[in-house]
Amino acid sequence: MPGQGRRPTKPIYVELSIRTDPDTLWELTQRPWHHQRWDARFSRIDYLNSPSEQPPESDAKEREGAQPVRFRYLLGPTRGPALTGSGVTTAERRRADGQRVSALRFASDSGWSPLQEGAGYWRYLPSSSEDPAADGTSAGGEPHVTFVTGYDYRSWRWRGGAQLDHWLVRPFVGWLTAWSFDRLRLWAERGIPPERALWHGLAEVAVRAGAAALAGAVDAAVTGQAVAGVLTAGVVLVFSALVPPSPVTPAARRCRRRPRPGARGRAAARAPRLLAALAPPSDRPAPSPSRKHLSSRRPSGNLGTITLEQP
Repeated sequence: MPGQGRRPTKPIYVELSIRTDPDTLWELTQRPWHHQRWDARFSRIDYLNSPSEQPPESDAKEREGAQPVRFRYLLGPTRGPALTGSGVTTAERRRADGQRVSALRFASDSGWSPLQEGAGYWRYLPSSSEDPAADGTSAGGEPHVTFVTGYDYRSWRWRGGAQLDHWLVRPFVGWLTAWSFDRLRLWAERGIPPERALWHGLAEVAVRAGAAALAGAVDAAVTGQAVAGVLTAGVVLVFSALVPPSPVTPAARRCRRRPRPGARGRAAARAPRLLAALAPPSDRPAPSPSRKHLSSRRPSGNLGTITLEQP
């Protein structure tokens, strides 16, 4: 595992059991127009060398996966400052063990992006290849899929960049990934669109913050001390974070952030061979982007050395 400077890094791992069938989950995750709706790490995803923008999946006769597909991504407003980059992805939809996997490598266009270059994978573990009782989400024989991701990246190379990534960026990116996974679960299980789930989350944050502010104001009025009111508001806000989220609100806490113990967990956290065979985007010709607002600048660097073995 490459480190940021001298500080070793730990791959980001997120796992969540979703009560849905594999085909539905595949549709919501492999179609770029669906993916960009629930994944808060992206605002726009465009496939470049796939005219129909279909996911790069293999057919029944292909055992080694499909041809890799180049893509461009954007995080931020379509007009104004935004993080852009390019990547390459491929997937295997049909495997003998019933699982499905996809892999990608990516690189940012600009030096100020905290995720300069990286690699990752998705694993789809259906109920036939996972123990349904382990997640407690298969009561009544409902189909479920354990959705797993693992990825790592290189951040800034300037002095202090490794420390900033270790203490701030990487924990936030891991939390954002888990939050996005739960937003996907609400869409697949309850039919709650990602946009509505976001509003649910914002409303819940506003309610909790408002309750804390009200408690602080009441305490300040009773005691006549503004400092006491501020302290009360802070205490109420901290304790409100311990209250379980609403069932219709995305929450990162519902996801597993470490691999399960035992052979099953090690297998889920192991990067698939599909990733090792995937060439970095900088090693491929750069086609013209399919949207004007996506930068055509090619990334630099070699992503081939990034691995995803858990320490």
